[in-house]
Amino acid sequence: MFDLLSSAVASSVRGWRGAMAFGGAKTRQPEQMLVLYEFEACPYCRLVREVLSELDLDALIYPCPVGGMRFRPEALDISGVSQFPLLIDPNTGDKLLESADIIDHLYKNYGDARRRSPRGLRRQLALSGSMAASAARSIGGVRGMNAMPSVAAKQPLELYSFEASPYSRPVRELLTELELPYLLRNFAKSRWQEVGPPIVRSRWFADAPITSPNRLRLRELTGRSQVPYLIDPNTGVAMFESVDIIDYLKDTYAP
Repeated sequence: MFDLLSSAVASSVRGWRGAMAFGGAKTRQPEQMLVLYEFEACPYCRLVREVLSELDLDALIYPCPVGGMRFRPEALDISGVSQFPLLIDPNTGDKLLESADIIDHLYKNYGDARRRSPRGLRRQLALSGSMAASAARSIGGVRGMNAMPSVAAKQPLELYSFEASPYSRPVRELLTELELPYLLRNFAKSRWQEVGPPIVRSRWFADAPITSPNRLRLRELTGRSQVPYLIDPNTGVAMFESVDIIDYLKDTYAP
């Protein structure tokens, strides 16, 4: 409960950015998967993940925690500097550092081209909120920051999540620490009837149409609209519930 509470606080200090998908008809899905080198506790990376959620964009995540040797050297070879986030867009050929530039790129190519990342004072406020969110998850040790010993996964895992989800965040943090690459299926809420726990939605808004592609996909797979949901193609395991997913990841990939 304490872990969930601190995760909810982290979402609250960011005003629950990354909970709602605002792209709508203006969002254009890339033909090829976006690739993002990042780590969960990074305040700059969080700003990019929020926009990915709000635009309903999926991305292949290569976790680069401090001390990690699986993908950090690869990112260094690509960009020439040890700096995150790093976005690779095979659709445009762009390789981008700097969270503001990445966000501008996402809006220009896949969202509302009139929007831009905040600059000046607004950017400082956003960054301060993101730093506060990281601090909220640092009680008892910074989560999603440092690499821990792990067994490499032959294939990337797949995670249905959205940035502000208090239940999904601990799973993403552990995936980062274990340096496990994963396909992030963003699952932000596209209408107000989807706000709230699954039991409320199923009881009061069962007939509300589902408009998010990933929400439709997960409903077809499982009959449920709930995150986190993990699929591991390396073992054939697929499961809900953050506590169970965390236990599974530790048992399978932590020696």
